[in-house]
Amino acid sequence: MSTPAHHLFVCGSFRANGTPAGACVKKSSLALVQHLQEEVDSRGLGDVMVSMTGCLNCCVNGPVVVDYPSGHWYKGVTTDIADEILDSFENGTLAEAHMIKS
Repeated sequence: MSTPAHHLFVCGSFRANGTPAGACVKKSSLALVQHLQEEVDSRGLGDVMVSMTGCLNCCVNGPVVVDYPSGHWYKGVTTDIADEILDSFENGTLAEAHMIKS
């Protein structure tokens, strides 16, 4: 397996004690993982991987998606925003309007 150009980590809100305590899972992050994977497959984006993570401790911005290795964090990700993020990968741009600024 080669290293993906983009590995998207979607917050699943699960904490070390096993409880889904954060906001992301309450805002449909599980469905977001499925949507992203379906879009990656239908677009033929073989250099993009999608994974679910535990809590990313950024609940106020949820659902949160992190693009590795770029280190870009996206906030309030819906299926429409997820599509914009994937569009940006295809176009070689950034979906800056949805990024968490440090």
